[in-house]
Amino acid sequence: MFTREEALRRVEGASPARLFGPPTPDRRDQAKRLYRALAGALHPDRVAPDDTRAHRASADLTRLYHDWRHAEPVTLRTTRGTYRLTDLHAVGSVANLYRTDGPHVVKLVRNPKLNPLLHAEWHALRTLDEFTDEHRRLKPYYPTLHDTGDVQRGHRAFTVLEPLVDGFVTLTDVKAAHPHGLDGRDYAWMHRRLLRALAGAHRAGLVHGAVTSDNVLVHPRRHGIVLTGWTFAVETGQPPLATDNTTTYPPEVTAKAPLSPATDVHMAHQLMLDLLAHNEKRQRTFARGCMQRDPAARPDAADLLDEYDQLLEDLYGARVFRPFALPRRGA
Repeated sequence: MFTREEALRRVEGASPARLFGPPTPDRRDQAKRLYRALAGALHPDRVAPDDTRAHRASADLTRLYHDWRHAEPVTLRTTRGTYRLTDLHAVGSVANLYRTDGPHVVKLVRNPKLNPLLHAEWHALRTLDEFTDEHRRLKPYYPTLHDTGDVQRGHRAFTVLEPLVDGFVTLTDVKAAHPHGLDGRDYAWMHRRLLRALAGAHRAGLVHGAVTSDNVLVHPRRHGIVLTGWTFAVETGQPPLATDNTTTYPPEVTAKAPLSPATDVHMAHQLMLDLLAHNEKRQRTFARGCMQRDPAARPDAADLLDEYDQLLEDLYGARVFRPFALPRRGA
C-alpha cells in the first residue's frame, strides 16, 4: 500500500510509460496492481473532502492508466527492420519472448542491466551461424539470428529471431506431460540430438552454460531438437557471465571457475536424469557416469554419441522410428 504522499510523488507529472513502464503484454498484471494500489491511496474515502490535490491526482491516475492500456503496442526499430510486438510467447530467466505482427519473434531483455547477456547471445549465435555455414547438417539444432537492437545506455537490448513457435514445445512441457518420467526409447532420440547440438557448439569454441529443460525445444512429430537460451554462453575457458537461481549447476559454475564443454555435458545428463523414468536403470547409470565432479573426468559430447548409440543398440536393438506425441490436455 502507498501513503498519500508516496502516491502523489508517483502520479503528479507522470506519463503513462513513466508510471507503468513500456506497454508490453507482460506488464499488464503489474500495471493493474500498481493502478489499484495508487487508486486506493488517493480514493476520496481515504483523503480529506477538501484535498483538491489528491482528487486531481486521482483523476490524473485514471487518465494515465486508460492511456497506458490503449497505447500503441511497443514497436522496435533497427536499420534493418521494424518489429511490432504482439503476444507474450515465453518468459525466460533474462528476457521475454514476444510474437510480432510479422514472421519473426523478439527476445527483449527485462532489465537494461542485463543487456550484456543478450550481447553474449548475439556473439554465440553469430559464431554458430558461421560454423554451420560449413557444417550445414547442424544448422537445424540452433536458433537463427535475424536482427539485433543497437541499444543506447538505459535502453533494453533485443534479439530478433526466426520463429520456433508452431509445433515446438520445451522439455519442461514434455516433463509436465509425463510426470512419471519418459520411456527410454522416447528420450533416446531427444538426447542423441541434444548431444549433436552440444558437440557442434563445442567444436565452434562455445560453452552453452544453461542446458536446462526450458532451453531445449522439441518438435514431437518431426523429432526435432533446437538448443535455445544462449544468453549465458561463453567461449571455452571463460568464467560464467551469470547464473540463474532456479538452476542446479556443476561444481565449476558455482565456483565461478573457467567453463569448458564438460560443463554442458554435466548439465545435459542432469537433464537426462530429470526426464527419464526411474526404471530406466541403464540409461540413468550412463547419465551419472557423465557427471563426475572433476570436469576433466567427463567425456566429450562428440565421443558420447558413439557410446550412447552402443548403449541404445544393446538395450533396444536396431534403430527404428518411434512416433512421439504429447498427451492431449485433459486426456
